[in-house]
Amino acid sequence: MDILRAIGNTSMVRLRNVVPPDCAEILVKLEWENPSGSLKDRMAEAVISRAEEDGRLKPGDTVVEYTGGSTGTSLALVCAAKGYRLHIVSSDAFSPDKLDHMRALGAELTLVPSEGGRTTRKLILDMIEAARAFAEKPRTYWIDQLHNADSIAGYFPLGEEIWSQTNGEIDAFVHSVGTAASSRGVATVLKRNKPGIRIVVVEPAESPVLQGGAAAPHRIEGVGIGYIPPLWEPALVDEIVPVPTDDAKEMTRRLAREEALFAGTSSGANVVAALRVAERLGPKARVVTLMADSGLKYLSTDVYGSARGAAS
Repeated sequence: MDILRAIGNTSMVRLRNVVPPDCAEILVKLEWENPSGSLKDRMAEAVISRAEEDGRLKPGDTVVEYTGGSTGTSLALVCAAKGYRLHIVSSDAFSPDKLDHMRALGAELTLVPSEGGRTTRKLILDMIEAARAFAEKPRTYWIDQLHNADSIAGYFPLGEEIWSQTNGEIDAFVHSVGTAASSRGVATVLKRNKPGIRIVVVEPAESPVLQGGAAAPHRIEGVGIGYIPPLWEPALVDEIVPVPTDDAKEMTRRLAREEALFAGTSSGANVVAALRVAERLGPKARVVTLMADSGLKYLSTDVYGSARGAAS
């Protein structure tokens, strides 16, 4: 069986210990069960396959992309499986574990320096311009994820899985926004099945641009690019919840200790926001969110570095 056939059909479990009494039930979908350890495998397979189908990507071409890590790792997985060379533009702002994972899967990396290891609008734009320059070479296909609508369709199956696994008994879906493709893809499916479902998106409180605030540096990897993502569709969104980086990191550590769920920082942000929604909806409701990627991608960061210090 092809490794790409292993993408999707991930498990869903109920949070038990971090959820206070009288809250809605919170279910989390374990997207780290995808082959590279993140939900981004879904979009990577979709954008590569669709580009092959219409001739934008041909055998022998090189794939180029800018990424904070998980998308790059997923693209490296798909490109390794399909035999394409991959050139990734990333940064020291992102986990060394992610960068090493991309290299292990055969990707060539170019790193753009950050401002003190933080995600900023300038960093994202610098990465995009570096990728644009590489994409001008012959026989290259630039993914350009922030503008690539193929990625939205990659998340339609995730929405269908959530609908099926909950038997349609779902009142709210909560997820962080990076490119906005995953929340938009899932919301499209869920709203089609249940127009009254509440779609809640999450962004870093330090950089609340979706709410009209000012962009600023933060440390929640993979989300909060510092400006409105081109794929953002506000008509599908019912609420935006800002979550501070420190709260996201603390919840990430709590999930590991109290729920045995070993995830990344955006997953912690998802749960912080899901708890706020669950408190309002009450005990008869059900909220679903995502464990977007594995904690194995963050072992060298302060998310779990602090846990090491606390245990010593």
